Amino acid sequence: MAKTIKEINERIKKGKAVVVTAEEISDIVDRNGPKKAAEKVDVVTTGTFGPMCSSGAYFNTGHVRPKIKLGGGEVTLNEVVAYPGFAAVDIYIGASALPKDDPRNKVFPGKFEYGGAHVIEDLAAGKDIKLIATAYGTDCYPRKKLETLINIRDLNEAVLFNPRNSYQNYNVAVNLNRKKAIYTYMGILKPDLGNANYCSAGQLSPLLNDPFYKTIGIGTRIFLGGGTGYVTWQGTQHNPGVKRGPNGIPRVPAGTIAVIGDLKGMKAQWLRGSSFEGYGATLTVGLGIPIPVLNEEIAKYTAVRDEEIYAQIVDYSHDYPQGESRSLGEVNYKTLRSGSIKVRGKNVPTASLSSYAKAREIAEILKNWIVKGKFLLTEPVAPLPSAESGIIFKPLKERPIKE
Repeated sequence: MAKTIKEINERIKKGKAVVVTAEEISDIVDRNGPKKAAEKVDVVTTGTFGPMCSSGAYFNTGHVRPKIKLGGGEVTLNEVVAYPGFAAVDIYIGASALPKDDPRNKVFPGKFEYGGAHVIEDLAAGKDIKLIATAYGTDCYPRKKLETLINIRDLNEAVLFNPRNSYQNYNVAVNLNRKKAIYTYMGILKPDLGNANYCSAGQLSPLLNDPFYKTIGIGTRIFLGGGTGYVTWQGTQHNPGVKRGPNGIPRVPAGTIAVIGDLKGMKAQWLRGSSFEGYGATLTVGLGIPIPVLNEEIAKYTAVRDEEIYAQIVDYSHDYPQGESRSLGEVNYKTLRSGSIKVRGKNVPTASLSSYAKAREIAEILKNWIVKGKFLLTEPVAPLPSAESGIIFKPLKERPIKE
């Protein structure tokens, strides 16, 4: 028996749709098998809440009198550098952007207490933001300086646009250096295998419940930052052609998605500015995707459990920064969540940068939206590139610049 998204939406509208979370579907498939589970369940909801550096927001401030052309000038928001190069009053701020006077890592490790991600959180929270801009002036845009407070309520548009979110699996980070701690985007790693950090919601993570992107594609409607958003394209570094297990789950970082949504409809609790000591600022994003159970195959994929999802253990003291693709071994998420893994014969404590509790909450919120008829599914207009597409995430090949 096969279903369509249109048929599922009709069931949602009538209040008859059966919606479960990615945790709940596993038991249903175990009890009934994937075929009967697919007949019974219409939608499986997923969720993740973790740091996603490749995030940002753009907005239009509207014109002042006299008018000013910000494009080609300089703009800061709460002293954080923003990018105004699109047009007169369109601005983009990236999650990793910093104030000009931030010492960065001059005094190591830097604190990175406030960056673009924190500006986005403050915007979503409805706080006033200090905008300071300088411009070169033209006949039609004569003004050269602007200092004002802006608020999301007054902006013409405010849009969250993230070029790379919801990584499909990721590394487990450790530090083989025997003497010093290292400061990374995977957090602080203690010397001599003092800890192991990972970052995924595992069995709740969206792309791990649809490993071959059978239902998630361009135009898929999602939970984003506490509001609704859409998948706009494959994310940067999308790398579908990696090694996978027998269940189709990638054993290394693989697919990603680019997403967009109305920032005015989002909540600060699901868009949190985060400071990584010695590394920089990033945005912790709440994201959830509904997976329509169209057939037995999809039901089987959504029933994946943590013990069936494996990640590679990678040294971040030498191998990762030097671009060496060596694995120290692989471990499943059930073991990671147990609090300890074994690396080179040593018991190493584990910690997650991604909140499983928040991922579960997102999946439940999305489930309730659908059950109450507040959220309908969308038919993707195009699939995400698969392994057969030939897309490969390649390193930059350096070439000398000739004068």
